[in-house]
Amino acid sequence: MGLFKSSRKKHSDTAEASGTNDRIQAAFRIDDQSLDSSSAPPTSSHIFDSATTYAPPPGPPPGRSRYTRPPVEPHRTEYDPPEGPPPHQNEYAVHQGLPTQQNENTPRLEQTAGQSGHIIPSELPSSRSQDVEDPPPYHDWTVVPDNALLPPPPSLGYDTSPYNNATPFDADRAHDWCNSNPLITPHQPTLAQHASVKNGDVMLVKPKEYHGELNRVRIGTWKGSTRAGSSDSCLISSMPLYFAYSDSPLKTQKSKIIYFEVKIRSLGRNHSSNEGSVALGYCAVPYPTWRLPGWERGSLAVHGDDGRRYVNDTWGGKDFTSPFQVGDTVGLGMSFSFPESPPEYSVSPQSNVALKVEVLFTKNGRLEGGWNVMEQLDANDLGTHGLDGNFDLYAACGSFGRVEFDCVFTRRDWLWLPS
Repeated sequence: MGLFKSSRKKHSDTAEASGTNDRIQAAFRIDDQSLDSSSAPPTSSHIFDSATTYAPPPGPPPGRSRYTRPPVEPHRTEYDPPEGPPPHQNEYAVHQGLPTQQNENTPRLEQTAGQSGHIIPSELPSSRSQDVEDPPPYHDWTVVPDNALLPPPPSLGYDTSPYNNATPFDADRAHDWCNSNPLITPHQPTLAQHASVKNGDVMLVKPKEYHGELNRVRIGTWKGSTRAGSSDSCLISSMPLYFAYSDSPLKTQKSKIIYFEVKIRSLGRNHSSNEGSVALGYCAVPYPTWRLPGWERGSLAVHGDDGRRYVNDTWGGKDFTSPFQVGDTVGLGMSFSFPESPPEYSVSPQSNVALKVEVLFTKNGRLEGGWNVMEQLDANDLGTHGLDGNFDLYAACGSFGRVEFDCVFTRRDWLWLPS
């Protein structure tokens, strides 16, 4: 049953398709005869059944005549854009034609005609003025400069020393004392005083905080020793090594160098700087003698326990050298020289003209380093008051714990000689 039913259906479909093809061929024959008989366009009587043709009727769709395309100009194509700028864009239109003025710095325009007939410049004129110079060439950043020609980076300050620190009570007491005792105004020394200092005939004054022995071995050489557990103390010279009134370059029109050395013979019970050490420096007076030099106003020093330098610094100092060892001979000097523009002869030492003040440090007869007092300061420092060359400066030798040392002020006994 299934096979028979399928065959009959196939036969019926074949017959129906054959009849449809016959009708379409007949319609095409009628259409060909009509076209051959007359060349006139078809009229409304030539209406074909939608089942017999697929050609659209001529003309635009009804009600669409407003979209009729305008006739195409001879020099244009159907797909060219309309002439002129877009609506409301006239302010951005490109200026046509050559610029009114041209010079040697203005590039010439090569013009070409586009499809629309407009002149299109191949290169726009430069907007740069002829008076503007060409920019400098770029720096070759791939070239690495020689770091040896650069100055060393500034040392960073510390809040505390890694070895020995004074108590807050002593520090506060010293601050109050300095506020109550301002620095002494420089005075003119006698000829005998000035000659004694020049020859190294300088004495050291022992304060009450110093617990030990202090003896003069010969002119300009002092031998000191302290007991174990001694507190901080500062020996100060009896006369200044730098007289601001007589030695200032503002007065003499020449530079001035002061210098002295300290030889370390013993440090602590176990020869350790942690159990005792010295500090050599300079200070303006008066100075609190229970404080090491460099900790209070008007003073600077290099400390032997941590090797750091202190400039009016009540904190932890700055890295400078290695800690002192037994047998070392260390020296400290200060140089006062002219500023960049020397002042007049009549300028007094108390004027606001800044001197160039530098510190030099030696160890065992060799110059090891130095710094500029006016430049290398940070927020923790108390400034340069008292160290700018406008006040008298005294030699200062501080100590704590058990130490033995020699202070030398005579030139003939120094391991290093200033020039």
